[in-house]
Amino acid sequence: MITYTGLPTEVARSYQAAGTDAYGHVPEQSVSDGVGNPCRHCLGHVPEGQGMLILAHRPFGALQPYAETGPIFLCSDICEKQHDAALPEVLKTSPDYLIKGYTSDERIYYGTGEIVLQADLEKAIATRFENPRVAFVDIRSSRNNCWIARATRAD
Repeated sequence: MITYTGLPTEVARSYQAAGTDAYGHVPEQSVSDGVGNPCRHCLGHVPEGQGMLILAHRPFGALQPYAETGPIFLCSDICEKQHDAALPEVLKTSPDYLIKGYTSDERIYYGTGEIVLQADLEKAIATRFENPRVAFVDIRSSRNNCWIARATRAD
């Protein structure tokens, strides 16, 4: 079974409380237009007219060559994190996604990066996990390269 997760709650709460992002900046305040504003914590879309944060995030534990940093959206109000194995809302609305498999030391496992159609996303991720060296799969926007969520094997 595969589990999909976004930002850890403590990281989201820090950003929501005006904590600084990966570049040391306070998140920008904005308002969602209701289209294309996926929250990286609750893994839903920020509803139209609701406040959202825009910030730089690096979903890796340490600085290293494969630790990509990029822009993300986050609900500005407290939101609840999804905790199940169902494919989250934010991974159902784009025609395709960029996926990359990583080893336990957060290095890209070569040959696992691919843009996949949304309809094939779950199967493509499961295929990456057939290799025991792949510890997690990051899912990004295929158009903007923004990190969306992480897929892991559920224990």
